[in-house]
Amino acid sequence: MAEIQESGNKKGGKSKQKKMTVRVDFTPMVDMNMLLITFFMLCTSLSKPQTMEISMPSNDKDITEEQQSKVKASQAITLLLGSDDKMYYYEGEPNYKDYTSLKETTYKPDGLRAMLLQRNRTAVNEVNELKQQKLDLKISEEEFSKKLAEIKSGKDTPTVIIKATDNASYKNLIDALDEMQICNIGKYVITDIAEADEFLIKNFDSKGELSQNIAE
Repeated sequence: MAEIQESGNKKGGKSKQKKMTVRVDFTPMVDMNMLLITFFMLCTSLSKPQTMEISMPSNDKDITEEQQSKVKASQAITLLLGSDDKMYYYEGEPNYKDYTSLKETTYKPDGLRAMLLQRNRTAVNEVNELKQQKLDLKISEEEFSKKLAEIKSGKDTPTVIIKATDNASYKNLIDALDEMQICNIGKYVITDIAEADEFLIKNFDSKGELSQNIAE
């Protein structure tokens, strides 16, 4: 509230100009600010942190190290992350003599994602049906999580092995991990790249010249 105080003196019958002092009371503004803060605290939803689920190895002592690292060749897909946002992959065991056994793809939806969705189409269809059941309130959140884990770790689902070269960027690795979530890949691992894998990339870029030189 604003108050105006007037002061004036009369001397000898003559009046001087009145002086007005203005004082603004900010006390009501404090109450208004507190009400606004309370309103936003109650009505605003806090942003959720963006996290990524990563499947960790089992701690079961009954499972030997050889069994943990053993991957069925027909279900294995190995991704090689190269420089300049390049990505290569091969299925099953690598063929060092035939450079065409290594395929080049991209991080775009019609690249890596299309390939993974094709290889994992059975699990993707089952996950979509499971999500619809959840939307229809036919299953609970706990049942959904349990069945989702079972589908992703099924026997016929592919296992993806991700290997990055020294020239690959962190963004390349994060993009590859994002595709694992989008394509419902439940079995994947990040491991160091071997010299043999680097040879595959160089041999592919040279269109088989390295393997020909070794053969000669």
